[in-house]
Amino acid sequence: MEKCLQNSVRSLKRDKRFAPLIKKHGAPNLRRGKNPFQSLVRSIIHQQVSGAAAATILVRFLALFPRSKFPTPEMVRAMPLEKMRAAGLSGQKALYIKDLAEKFSDGTIRHRSLHRMESEDIVAHLTQVKGVGVWTVHMFLIFTLNRLDVLPTGDLGIRKGFQILYKLKDLPDHARMEKLAHPWRAHASTASWYLWHVADEAKRQK
Repeated sequence: MEKCLQNSVRSLKRDKRFAPLIKKHGAPNLRRGKNPFQSLVRSIIHQQVSGAAAATILVRFLALFPRSKFPTPEMVRAMPLEKMRAAGLSGQKALYIKDLAEKFSDGTIRHRSLHRMESEDIVAHLTQVKGVGVWTVHMFLIFTLNRLDVLPTGDLGIRKGFQILYKLKDLPDHARMEKLAHPWRAHASTASWYLWHVADEAKRQK
């Protein structure tokens, strides 16, 4: 992974827009974990809440399983919904995590085969789970499976990053971003990391 990432950064550095960003921010960190179930549970918990709120809920959720660093799908299936809600999960998110655990347990989600599947097939496969949409799968592809060619055009930060970096009047749509990304499309995950930085810096400067 590290060698592929280094090659990706070197290729992206040839783009005049990204070269100064690479110099400023260094190499990206695209590794958050390797356990598919853990990664998807964390993603569901982080949906539509601040990072701080999600971190608090995650700690309380994990405290429901004191004998394990992180619960298995079977452990989550056995945990009453009421206790999961008492840990701070909304009723909807508790049901999403239950559904995820169910589909991991019964083989609906073939998690041991994910690394061998094409990215488009993984999107179709994982969105069978309630509460797991395309954005969540894109984050999974980048940070868990470490695919280097993922462009999450549904992400507001990515759209904002494109708008600023390419000096666009409005937020670009999917087709516009794909067209702009064509020269570096094979390194889209790496580029996305820098686009997020561009958007974050703009937000802090407001």
